[in-house]
Amino acid sequence: MEVLYIVIPCYNEEDMLPITAKALILKLDTLIADRRISPMSKVMFVDDGSQDRTWELIERFHRSCDLFTGIKLSRNRGHQNALLAGLMTAKDYADIIISMDADLQDDINAIDGFLDKREEGCEIVYGVRSSRETDTGFKRFTAESYYKLLEAMGVEITYNHADYRLMSKRAVEALAEFKEVNLFLRGIVPMVGFKSDIVTYERAARQAGESKYPLKKMLSFAVEGITSLSVKPIRFITGLGVTIFFVAIIMLVYFLIIHGMGKTVHGWTSTLMSVWALGGLQLLAIGVIGEYIGKIYLETKERPKFLIDINLEEEYDEFEKE
Repeated sequence: MEVLYIVIPCYNEEDMLPITAKALILKLDTLIADRRISPMSKVMFVDDGSQDRTWELIERFHRSCDLFTGIKLSRNRGHQNALLAGLMTAKDYADIIISMDADLQDDINAIDGFLDKREEGCEIVYGVRSSRETDTGFKRFTAESYYKLLEAMGVEITYNHADYRLMSKRAVEALAEFKEVNLFLRGIVPMVGFKSDIVTYERAARQAGESKYPLKKMLSFAVEGITSLSVKPIRFITGLGVTIFFVAIIMLVYFLIIHGMGKTVHGWTSTLMSVWALGGLQLLAIGVIGEYIGKIYLETKERPKFLIDINLEEEYDEFEKE
């Protein structure tokens, strides 16, 4: 039987954690009793610099039950870095790792399907939403448009998949070879390769607390995904520049003909419109290129993606040695 670790990034989740912990301990107990996973399996909470009682609760769970462990980051590093920290830590203890959010919107019963696919030899199994009926019309439209945009940009991504997935130890070790600072795991994990499959599930509503992804953060995450994995925006600007150049040549020929026919109309409208349009286009181009240059700047610094303040697994190991 393989050792399973469930990695859960947490940021200010004191309202939700007791509910999540209760549900997961029942799930793990069932899987262990059915001999589907090893009794050494655990839930690893990752405290991403929370400002509430999240870490206090994680420590309490750890002291009261051997099925819980956790790590505390030195400060808030964002969901993707917190998730990566959990994966990189858990791979030293687990054979397979499942990542999910703390809000329990991802159906934990899909774990059975993950394990079925694992038994078939899959190294990576993606949890995919079967529908978006629980979303608002606006969120459904923006999410579907985003996935289509990513595909148009040449990004390899699993449609309607967030960060609910199973990865083998081998797959996580391969993921560790990807050194980029600008993380978008939904796009990076498919690059790992190996045999993979999907499991569909119905996404539930959040039971407590508030969503940590308001519209502003979602838009930022969307831009991160596109600019981290595709250079097509720059190529689009190049193509647009070439198109405008040829249109300018055609317009120049047209105005020369009109001038030769003595039908020139003097006015400021067309001139001002041209100046504003080209000026806006140039600023847009500089902004897109600047976004990529900023990412190059961060990559060259090679700053650590996360720093672990406390690792309860290490403390447990030390206690065992004593």
